[in-house]
Amino acid sequence: MKESIISIHLYHTNDLHSHFDNWPKIGRYLKENKEKHQLQGDACFVFDIGDHIDRSHPYTEGTRGKGNVALLNSAGFDAVTIGNNEGITLSKNALNTLYEGAAFDVILCNLEEPDGTFPKWLKPYRIFVTAEGVRIGVIGATAMYPAFYSRLGWKITEPHAALRKIVAEIEGQADVLICLSHLGIHEDRKLAEELDSIDVILGAHTHHLFTEGEWIGDTILAATGKFGMYVGHVSLEYDVEKKRITRKEAAVVRCDGLDSDPGDTAMVNGLMDRGKKTLDENVFYNIESMPQELFGPSKLSSFFGEALIAYTEADCALFNAGIFLGGLEDGWVTKGDLHALLPHPINPCIVSLSGRELLELYELSLNDELPLTEVRGLGFRGTLMGAMIRERLGMKEGTLCIGGEEVEEDKSYRLVTLDMFTFGYFFPLLKDAPKEYIMPELIRDVVGWFGKRRLEESRNDDQQME
Repeated sequence: MKESIISIHLYHTNDLHSHFDNWPKIGRYLKENKEKHQLQGDACFVFDIGDHIDRSHPYTEGTRGKGNVALLNSAGFDAVTIGNNEGITLSKNALNTLYEGAAFDVILCNLEEPDGTFPKWLKPYRIFVTAEGVRIGVIGATAMYPAFYSRLGWKITEPHAALRKIVAEIEGQADVLICLSHLGIHEDRKLAEELDSIDVILGAHTHHLFTEGEWIGDTILAATGKFGMYVGHVSLEYDVEKKRITRKEAAVVRCDGLDSDPGDTAMVNGLMDRGKKTLDENVFYNIESMPQELFGPSKLSSFFGEALIAYTEADCALFNAGIFLGGLEDGWVTKGDLHALLPHPINPCIVSLSGRELLELYELSLNDELPLTEVRGLGFRGTLMGAMIRERLGMKEGTLCIGGEEVEEDKSYRLVTLDMFTFGYFFPLLKDAPKEYIMPELIRDVVGWFGKRRLEESRNDDQQME
């Protein structure tokens, strides 16, 4: 090999979603390979492409994601971008403070403050320089969820336009251009066609896996699926004299095939235990046992429905029984109990519907196939949809009623539901209906609020009786 040819190694992970079972092996693999390449005199960089965080895991929930940052630090990551789980399941303050202890850069060009400035914790791009002086430009973007980001006090911009602007800004400053893209496979393919100056797109969001990469023109796309099942490795050869890339290859390594260590299981269990300890805090006292019922209404679903309506002051509620991953025992309910019951990063949403639309939605919710439908994504952390529960909404003598009052066709009503139903997959009419997302509160926060309120009301009643 000619002396002017150097090797550049890019290792990448994406969409871990706090699945830590393979993390000890992943961290060890990354550190060992980084050390090996540095000893060989090769450049090596390690990137995460977002959704490393998932609040369904007690360790992430208990540390508000800072535990994930510590894991990224210990594995020697050089830069990350954020996914929607970092961006819209944390409050603005939690995201603003998430990376305070990070030993890596957060690279993202399409998230701004409302005034158009970038938050202090991110960089719109970064230029890394190898020992030979080769300039590695790294840019990043995340998927748009404007309704969610705006409710949290952020401004999310169209990613392709933002990336084009950054690429134009750093033109001439980078010899190799890499994009950390939490946009999804279809957007990555479009991006490769639009911006052929990008040499490598490391992808995420849609959980796609490229075992040997995918080529769009001269751009190579790489992605590692989800849940830490694979680690990606893109190797480049660069001719310093001719100032061009001469070779690109992408591969993945199956993490279940990596060497294990006796302490791996203890580390994974330790993360779970630490998370559970942080959530061992009483929230409210529950006066009666409320077991789970997947295929019908229950005391638990009534309690949840009442909580949604009380918190949002909506007229009625619609949700699925599969949202509950257990029941609530009588006695003190802790943060950990609520997290185990409702681990989903799902927010309530108030939808405005006419009486006519509400009737259409009610009839759609009666679909016999819905309860046995398997649900994937959309923030849902269960398996089956379960029965559709309609709180304060039902038929009386052939007429749709809310709390016993007849629904009028042309009157507007406020329905509270789960944000996952507003994307239109199960109930298309909800996609374009006027809506208000309740953020940053997740549905378990609403249950905790309602339980505390009910306990306070019960105490007040007891005092008045005395």
